[in-house]
Amino acid sequence: MSATRVWLAGVACLLAFAGCAGYSPKGLQLGQSEAEVVQQMGTPTGRYQLPNGGTRLEYARGPAGRETYMIDFDTAGRMVDSEQVMDLWYLTRITPGLPVEDVLMRVGHPAKIFAIPRQHLAVWNYRYPTNDCLWFQISIGDDGKVISGSQGIDPQCDAGADARSGGFGGGMGGR
Repeated sequence: MSATRVWLAGVACLLAFAGCAGYSPKGLQLGQSEAEVVQQMGTPTGRYQLPNGGTRLEYARGPAGRETYMIDFDTAGRMVDSEQVMDLWYLTRITPGLPVEDVLMRVGHPAKIFAIPRQHLAVWNYRYPTNDCLWFQISIGDDGKVISGSQGIDPQCDAGADARSGGFGGGMGGR
């Protein structure tokens, strides 16, 4: 590829990103209204009621959903906190018996969901920033409660897997 094409591709990427809403909440300030945050960050990927009566907005970001920001507001609708929750610290605190609503409120929507009807469960898969080829898997029973959670091999890293379909390469664990 010529140097001009590389340069033009880089400029196109920068322009595309410049036209998007804010990627992370770094430019936000405590005390901003929910409307101001939505104006800067764009439409949230989730909205949750907090136990204290406040609101939490979910912003799933990053390549393959490796970053999810949770932005909290008090009962007056003012921003009080923001955190990036795609991290093992948050993911490993998802414990058996936790309702699916609480999973969503804590770590947001998964990158992929695989149903396993015979076992009466679904496996929610979360990609998070790591140098290893792992993702975090949370098994959810048909009753809507967490059964278990653990790290697993991300099939996108398996050379034999079809990364576009997110498949397991023909079965639960490889070919």
